[in-house]
Amino acid sequence: MKTQRTQIRISWPSGHLTATLDDTLTTQALTKALPLASTARTWGEEVYFDTGVAVSRETDARQVVEPGTVAFWTDGDALALPYGPTPISHGEECRLADPCNVLGRIDGDPRILATVHAGDPIRVELVDV
Repeated sequence: MKTQRTQIRISWPSGHLTATLDDTLTTQALTKALPLASTARTWGEEVYFDTGVAVSRETDARQVVEPGTVAFWTDGDALALPYGPTPISHGEECRLADPCNVLGRIDGDPRILATVHAGDPIRVELVDV
């Protein structure tokens, strides 16, 4: 049986991307809240924004992830999209503020997130497959 995957589109004034999410409890909670609008915040080479979704930290939550990981920061009810080092990284790693639930991956080059500026309006919606 094939695992159900969800695709989302994240848009901001200067660009957009899609991401493919695994079927997790956090993904299910997030997709129920879509579409959503938020305001971008940046932390080093990470974009994050409030979702209004509150979930518990999953047992496989991770703090160090690959660039382009779609993570959910449970302490901030936020999606976290790292594309490079953050202020607490060691070297070039993507180190999130806290262990985060890993939801999936950005499709394509995550460095497009460098075009997101703090304060930009962000929209997240489901992609009809």
